[in-house]
Amino acid sequence: MENHPKMPLLRLAYSTLYLVAVIAVFVAWSQVGGQSHIDLLPWWVKLVLGMSMALAIVRAIMAAQSGERAWNGQTLKWLGLTIALGVLCGMATYYAHMYLEDTDSGDSEADQAISALTPLADRGTPSPA
Repeated sequence: MENHPKMPLLRLAYSTLYLVAVIAVFVAWSQVGGQSHIDLLPWWVKLVLGMSMALAIVRAIMAAQSGERAWNGQTLKWLGLTIALGVLCGMATYYAHMYLEDTDSGDSEADQAISALTPLADRGTPSPA
């Protein structure tokens, strides 16, 4: 009988780890950046950043597992890429907060002032001009 390597088991483990990392990335991103800001981003920005970050996490773990020591050059490279992608996620969230969100509250104040004067006109008292 032939001796089969454990590679299919490792592939299954890495595939499962990737799926868990995808969930963890999007949950952490929504908790840190705020779900309302992330909802304003285009879908392709969220897809590229989230999936790339999950892949970088899995590749860092693969490099740590396959090397003689856990902290080797490949592990540090993928960890650096993970951190860089996290910074890009933060920058995208900041962009959405600054430029994609409607923060104009001037109209609501004017509506409140008009509605405050309306009951006075109904009672027959002169409204302030």
